Formats: sequence, structure tokens, C-alpha cells
Amino acid sequence: MLKGLTRPFVYTRPALQAKGKAMAKKKEKAKNWAATIKKLWEYLSVKKGGITLVLFLVVLSTALSLLGPVLIGKTVDNYIVAKKTDGLPLLLAGILGVYILYSVSNFLQGYIMIGIAQTTVARLRADLFSHLHRLPISFFDKRQSGELMSRVTNDIENVSTTLNSSVIQIFSSLLMLVGTISVMVWLSPLLTAISLIIVPLMFLGMKWITNRTGVLFKEQQRNLGELNGFIEETISGQRIVKTFSQEQKVIDEFMHKNSRLRESGFWAQTFSGFIPKLMNVLNNVSFTIIAAIGGIFALKGMITIGVIIVFAEYSRQFTRPLNDLANQFNTLLSAVAGAERVFEILDEDAESIDESAAIELEEVQGEVEFRNVSFSYEKEGSTIRNVSFTADPGQMVALVGPTGAGKSTIINLLSRFYDPDSGMILIDGYDTSTVKRKSLRSHMGFVLQDSFLFEGPILENIRYGRLDASDEEVIEAAKAANAHSFIEKMPDGYRTVLKQDGSGISQGQKQLLSIARAILANPAILILDEATSSIDTITELKIQEALSRLMEGRTSFVIAHRLNTIRNAEKILVLKDGEITEQGSHDFLLRKKGFYYELNNNKR
Repeated sequence: MLKGLTRPFVYTRPALQAKGKAMAKKKEKAKNWAATIKKLWEYLSVKKGGITLVLFLVVLSTALSLLGPVLIGKTVDNYIVAKKTDGLPLLLAGILGVYILYSVSNFLQGYIMIGIAQTTVARLRADLFSHLHRLPISFFDKRQSGELMSRVTNDIENVSTTLNSSVIQIFSSLLMLVGTISVMVWLSPLLTAISLIIVPLMFLGMKWITNRTGVLFKEQQRNLGELNGFIEETISGQRIVKTFSQEQKVIDEFMHKNSRLRESGFWAQTFSGFIPKLMNVLNNVSFTIIAAIGGIFALKGMITIGVIIVFAEYSRQFTRPLNDLANQFNTLLSAVAGAERVFEILDEDAESIDESAAIELEEVQGEVEFRNVSFSYEKEGSTIRNVSFTADPGQMVALVGPTGAGKSTIINLLSRFYDPDSGMILIDGYDTSTVKRKSLRSHMGFVLQDSFLFEGPILENIRYGRLDASDEEVIEAAKAANAHSFIEKMPDGYRTVLKQDGSGISQGQKQLLSIARAILANPAILILDEATSSIDTITELKIQEALSRLMEGRTSFVIAHRLNTIRNAEKILVLKDGEITEQGSHDFLLRKKGFYYELNNNKR
């Protein structure tokens, strides 16, 4: 969890810019933003009817926005300059109606689009969460849970914010830009050409800024994910942090990661903040040019005062969509960066789908055979090599050996969390690769060293072993696990709500609930990972008694850390460097005076 630190590192501006340029060269080519936007559109296109209505309202509001200044110009030329009042009230009422209708259409398009955006994001979030449950264990072994949580929450929230407002704003700004230029050309091509002198300056400024903000926004999202992952990790491991008095070290590392996020966020927002400032300057320059040259044209009779007023208003409407486009583009950069991270997960290969011919295991006797099984988590090297053994129905098999010998790997392969690189694993004579995973795991029960309980009533935590179990069956399982007595003493008995991960009850009580859950599941094959470690003597006796009931008549695989707990095992598999070096009963292995004999003497 903790990495060695010499001192907190803070990005300087040149360092961050240099890193940004390096990332741009390294990652921009690997990221396909067009593909990301296409995937987002696939989610949005489900609501084609609503989007069509929104687009119609955007067109309507844009047309009304363009019509307003034209009517104001006519009012100036035909009534104010001409000093006429006949028909003026009607025209003013028409202008008022135009702006009221414009406001209504703006409200409706926003209201409808928010509904579409929230539906789309809810579906995207649901798909991501569902896909996470279809990914293999190997995916989670290589990633921090907090970083994954950041993708489900922060990154999708970025997408939500953009869909709520930016999509409409971008389309509206484009329409406004085209419409404004069209009307300006219609009124005065010469004055329009003069007004467009600033456009190249706008695009050059935007290009310079967005080239930097794109990289920085991606860096910001990545740093945010890393920080969330670190926070989740350290909070979950708070007992370990305090046990080893490493508070200052994790604070230093947090400051390091927080500093990186602050720096990348600072420069991303700083560069993006240049855009409205640049647009305001160019907007004022454009207004000044139009007022000066328009005044000269009016004095020469080339255009009317009304046209100058319309152009002055349109010059602002012309730069406003450019300004909006620039601002929304920065939001879009952040959203696409978040969407990329979401689709990276959705594009991950799910746990390999069972073959169409895969079978269901109806009844399992519990005969297990490993036949020349080899496996490696990485491409290089092997975790286990040519492992072969058999376990008869109802037999207790213990796995012993030093850390990294391959004990947990054998369990992972038996459960099909991973598939072997070579060899075969059989249950009741059936190759597990031909059995549906859900069916295979439904015949297995797990009691692990670190029990996990969900937030909710004790009754439902036990019922997790078999969801269709009645309350009476749950209580009977708790009694068999020696958990009934302490549950009855809880404030609300079986209805007592446990906090997240069962905090508030002892480790021994957690284990008893886990055993009750396994008893309720009634598996044919049982996997135990030293369920009595770090437990007081009285509770250990209760757990051992409960485990004895649980293992009765079931094929059991016990990962043993304390050899005195597996003396009665019918078969002990001794692993060293990924291979089974010895196997047999406790007494047989002691008489052999091999590696197990040495382990037994060392564990005393």
C-alpha cells in the first residue's frame, strides 16, 4: 500500500507543461475521442424523439434570437429616425412576443434535455456497474477499488454535467454563428467582411489554449482517480496504519497526490479561463470596429443607423457563440476524458462466456481431481507447475506451504476465478472448463480469513448464502454455526443492522456469521482459509465446533497457516515453489521427515 517517499513532489509550471506535452505525444494517438463521442451517441440515440424535439426548439430559439435585432433595427429606421408612431405599438408588441417565445423555447429545450441526459447517464452508470460484475477477478487484482469508484462517480458525473447543458449549448452556438453571419452578409457584405477580421485571431487563440487544456484535463481526471483510490485504501486499512504508526507517512503521500491534483487542476482551469478573457477583448475590438466604420458608412449614406445597431448587436451575438463554444469545449474536454475512462472499463473483456454446450451440475458428490495443472498470473514464470492430486467425496484436504507457494492459486483455479494455462481440473469427472461458472460456484462454500459482511440486517447477511431461504432456515443455520446466542443478545436480534463490513462486532462473530452463511448455502465443496486466526480461545472453540459441523460430509479444502489445525486432515498437500513436494496424512508426513516435518518444527 505504501510506497517509499523521499519528499512530496510538486509540479512546477514548466514541469507540468513538459509533462503535458510528453503525454500529448504519448497518449493523444492512443485515445480516440471520435470513438468515445460515437459511443456516447449510441446511448443518447435511444431518445431520438426527444432529441429531435430539442433540436427543433434550438432552431426555433436561434431564429427568434436572430429576428429580435432585425425588428429593433426596423423600429429605429422606420419609426424613431423617421419620427413616426403609426404601427409602433404593434411592432413593439411583436418584439416582446419574440423574446417571450424565445425564453419559453429555451426553458423547454433545457427541461427536455436534462431528462434525456439523466436517463442516458443512469443507463451508462447501470451498464458500468453491471459490467464490473462480469469482469474476471484478475481485473480487480490489478486495480484499486477507490480508482474504480472514481470512474463510476466522478467521471460519469462529468459526462452528466456536459449532457445536461453543453450539448445544447454547442449546437445552439453553431446555429447562432451560421445564422448571424448569414444575416450580416444580407444586411451589408462589406461591413461583414470587416467584422470577420478578428475571426482568425479567435481561432489561433483557441487553438493555443485547447492544445494545452486537453492534456491537463485528462491529467486532472487521472490524478483525481488516483487520489480517490489512495483515500479508500488508507481508510479501509486504518487499523494497519495506526498499528504501525504510519500516520505521517500516509499523510505525506496524500499531500503528494493532492498536490499533483491541485497543480493539474490549477493549470487546466487557468488555461481554460483564458478563453472568455480573450473573447471579451476581441468582442470589444469588433464592436469598436463596427461602430467606427459603420458610422463612416452611415455618414456617406451607404447604410442606415438601424443597420449599425443591428450589426452592433450581431457583433456581440457573433462573438458570444464563439465564446460559448470555447467554454463548452473545455467542459467537453473534461467530459470526454471522463467518458474515455468509463468506456475503458466497458471495453474490458468480460469473464469468458461459458460455452453454449456448457453443462449444469445438478448434484455434486465432491470428487475433485487436478491433472497436471500449470498456471501463471503473468506471462513470464509459473505460479504452480504440474500440480496433480485427487480429493475423494467428503475428504478434508489441507494445503500447506510458505507464502507464495501456490495455495490460494489452487483455490482460485478450483473456483474458476482463473483458468489453468495447461492441464485439467475435474469435479465428479467433469472438466470444470465445460461447466457453467454459476453452476460450479453454486456448489461451493467459502469461509475466508477476512470475513466480509454487507451493511444491513444480520438476517439478510446470513441469507446471502441462499436468497430463497426462510427465516427459520436462517436461524437454524445460525444455531449450527454457534452464532444464535450472540445474535439473540444484539439490540434487535436478527433484525440488527450491521454497519459496512460488519464493523461494530468482533472478528470472531463475523466468522460465525460467515460460517452460518456457508451452512445455509449447503455446498458440496467447502473452502476454508484459516478461519480461526487472530481469534480468542473461547471463540476459536466455537468456530472449530461450527466448522466441524460444516465440513461433515463435504469435500473440504483448508488453507492452513497453523499446522495444529489440520492434524486430522485425511490428505495434506505440501507446496513449495509452485509444486506439490509431498502429500499424505499428518503422521505419514512427519515420519517421512521431509519439508512438512521442517515446517511443523518451525511452527512450534
